[in-house]
Amino acid sequence: MKKEDIRILLVDDEPDILEIIRFNLEKVGYQIKTASNGLDAIKVSKKFLPHLIILDVMMPDLDGIETCERLRQDEGFQETIIMFLTARGEDYSYVAAFDAGADDYVTKPVKPKVLVSKVKGLLRRLKKREATSSQLVFNNLVIDREEYKVTLKGKELSMPRKEFELLYLLASKPGKVFKRENIMEKIWGSDVVVGDRTIDVHIRKLREKIGDRFFKTVKGVGYKFIQPEK
Repeated sequence: MKKEDIRILLVDDEPDILEIIRFNLEKVGYQIKTASNGLDAIKVSKKFLPHLIILDVMMPDLDGIETCERLRQDEGFQETIIMFLTARGEDYSYVAAFDAGADDYVTKPVKPKVLVSKVKGLLRRLKKREATSSQLVFNNLVIDREEYKVTLKGKELSMPRKEFELLYLLASKPGKVFKRENIMEKIWGSDVVVGDRTIDVHIRKLREKIGDRFFKTVKGVGYKFIQPEK
């Protein structure tokens, strides 16, 4: 997908912040619309159909958390990428954001270069990958779901089933933060009792095998897969 075809909705009740973000994203080439509160955001979203929504947490009328929850209840926005703007140090804000269905967050005051970099990372999932439906391909890393096989630089890696499933889950949505409880349920199931450190141990082993640069720990929340630059 070309940059000029990508639609981004910015939602914040502070005009200065909207202007700064809009300027920097339009400079990259994206289509931009803005809204000043959650109610307007929902209305604009239904007409504009954004690929990405950048949503402030604290807003009048309808805050970002509830706005996100309402959007996620609509089938048309199940796959829309949602990134929150949160005040630095407000741990409860980003935990609540992920509970509501957010994919990522950036802290205020917004640093344009950081924001643009995060946006590009999240939008990579929209691009067509050089892969079949059963494969995920990231440069020299190939994850084959059908054969349960992982190759790095042409060399096949030995990987137990749970390690593979964890890697495939994270890599299926690069840039998305997966909460620990969601990982546990999807990989081990709700009926299986495992230790708190189980996920950490599996992530450590994956880092050792394919490289630390592919994974990021989101403190107090979970993990995400980082798609490398080409």
